[in-house]
Amino acid sequence: MTYHKPVLIKEVIEYLALKPHGVYLDVTFGGGGHTRAILEAEPTCSVIACDWDSVALEKNGYPLQEEFPGRLTLLWANFAQIDKKLKKEGIEHVDGILADFGTSQYQLTERDGFSFFNDSPLDMRMSPSHQKVTAHELVNKATEAKLYEIFKYLGEENRARLFARLIIEERAKKPIHTTRQLATLIERVSPRDKKKTHPATKIFQALRIYVNKELENIRSFFPSALRILKPDARILCISFHSLEDRLVKDFFRNELSLDTISEKVIVASPEEVRENPSSRSAKLRVAQMKINESK
Repeated sequence: MTYHKPVLIKEVIEYLALKPHGVYLDVTFGGGGHTRAILEAEPTCSVIACDWDSVALEKNGYPLQEEFPGRLTLLWANFAQIDKKLKKEGIEHVDGILADFGTSQYQLTERDGFSFFNDSPLDMRMSPSHQKVTAHELVNKATEAKLYEIFKYLGEENRARLFARLIIEERAKKPIHTTRQLATLIERVSPRDKKKTHPATKIFQALRIYVNKELENIRSFFPSALRILKPDARILCISFHSLEDRLVKDFFRNELSLDTISEKVIVASPEEVRENPSSRSAKLRVAQMKINESK
């Protein structure tokens, strides 16, 4: 199983400012790369790793638990209400939080509906146990206005109206069941240029964000995180597109209980981009809980 290579490892370790015997929360465990780096960087600390993809925890979490006995706790949960989940486990506060909002390569290549390079049913649910609506339902039942709204605002697609109308016309003839059907349909009016991004990229992104309520979950995550951060503890958020980054930036700037650690967004070094091209779009922002503002 392949997950996306974790980005900004050095920067994450630097800005978390790990403390001996500290307890750190990785709310987007995925392939475990960031969690491993934290455990290796500070031999006395422990990590609580959370993911709503149970397969990620099973495939990557259990081996790490064996490698770092007694130092890694795994939680199957959506990070939106992470404070409530931790309280059920008897954990009130942590010394730092990391959230990487990127979608893993496993999700893109192995789960149904995420990639137009692999033909599969239009599902797109990151965790079927947590979501009911599928991309198939949206594509085949949503109104033209709704599809336009999703493509325009979540995909930031300039041709949103054209693609929405095209889908409405196509599904009147026959249902759109698979990723290949949808991608081929988009290519019909926007031919693919091999040197550029696939024309269906933003459409798939928009559907994925909507199906998994990604932006809503991030908005809910912020106040939840504040309730479990210790005084002087840091929160690190890695985003991969402008909608996520805008939420993080605005929250850090407007939340009175936080101090922004770096006014400038932190990006991957040229060396990392060469080794891991997916890091090119990664943006890291860091904030720290004020000592007298602990909640």
